[in-house]
Amino acid sequence: MPSNDARNLVPIAVPTAAVGVVAVAVSGVVAGGKGALGAAVGALLAIAFMGLGLYVLQWTARTLPQLFQAMGLMLYVAQLLLLMIFLALFKGTTLFNAKAFAFSLVVATVVWMAAQARAHMKAKIFYVEPDSEKSEKSEKTGSSS
Repeated sequence: MPSNDARNLVPIAVPTAAVGVVAVAVSGVVAGGKGALGAAVGALLAIAFMGLGLYVLQWTARTLPQLFQAMGLMLYVAQLLLLMIFLALFKGTTLFNAKAFAFSLVVATVVWMAAQARAHMKAKIFYVEPDSEKSEKSEKTGSSS
């Protein structure tokens, strides 16, 4: 992963992972070991889906900028479908606590989205491409008075 992608991912993934750890601890106290396992699975699933989605969107923005908006929509639909497949596969499982899983998944996803919005607001994004060739020669425009 290029360093720019890592710089974008760290301020988003760290708060989500911290909330996941808290969810695992709370679920462990409330629902025991199966609750902690369910919360861990939910938080890891949210981080994996959202992280992969962020990576795909950044790749699309670099390589195929004309498809960026359509790819974002398709990506979110694909994430929902994958989540539905995961839920269908583990429907009625006794491996982990389903309520702890759902709680952790929702909380981790909300924290991811909030952290992503915050990171985007704090990012210094150029709206004009700086031109390195003309940086030494500045041409005057307008009136000289």
